[in-house]
Amino acid sequence: MNKGTNILVAIVMGSDSDLPVVKDAAVILEEFCVSYEIIVSSAHRSPDDTLKYVQSARRRGISVIIAAAGGAAHLAGVIASHFPLPVIGIPMATPQLGGVDSLYSTVQMPPGVPVASVGINAAKNAGILAIEILAVSDKLLEKKIVAYKENLAKSTREKSKKLQLLGYKEYTK
Repeated sequence: MNKGTNILVAIVMGSDSDLPVVKDAAVILEEFCVSYEIIVSSAHRSPDDTLKYVQSARRRGISVIIAAAGGAAHLAGVIASHFPLPVIGIPMATPQLGGVDSLYSTVQMPPGVPVASVGINAAKNAGILAIEILAVSDKLLEKKIVAYKENLAKSTREKSKKLQLLGYKEYTK
């Protein structure tokens, strides 16, 4: 986490109980040396604070906001209605419906107020998507994300070779 100026990404959680999942977004942002800040602010329990934060985020130069919420999960939508730049929603798993409720609340936005959404509890992908958005205007980040994806492909090929060599029984031991 970076404090002060030049923060590019904000991570907003509806509850501190989201942190064990949401930290994965912070970890990948750190891996790519992308400055970020992380806060707790609720669309329902602290709506005025959420609005003030979003308004200050734009003034401070934040380019992307990642918003994580569960259940009714209106946080990303509320932020998107006040923030003119990309908002990425992380629908959080819930004990009642497994996160499907959060997913629907995050992705079903009205025309003109889009929220990009990743899978349920997919905080790492939210961080990667934020990096890809920033990479549109940052050639160094673009090179880093290309190398990251090349490494993913290499790792997959290596796993396939190992599976073919060992067979599934030995591979799964």
